[in-house]
Amino acid sequence: MQVAIDLPNDLITFQGAADTRQELRISYALWLFQRERVTLTKAAEIAGVSLYEFLNLCKSNQIPVIDMSRDELTAELEGFGKT
Repeated sequence: MQVAIDLPNDLITFQGAADTRQELRISYALWLFQRERVTLTKAAEIAGVSLYEFLNLCKSNQIPVIDMSRDELTAELEGFGKT
């Protein structure tokens, strides 16, 4: 599916259509992921980047990728391998 939006011509001239398109894809993917509307993998796909690149984008935009408290994560890690 394609979505068309009108942007000021000077923005496209300054930044270039391809760069603007990619920036919008990344921004939308980050927005969707932050609001828990898509998975991490799906967000990376929408952004058009690898999963590892998307993780870095989340980090640079201060978007947590682990939805656990510090205590929950510590308990989970302590139990890892104890089976």
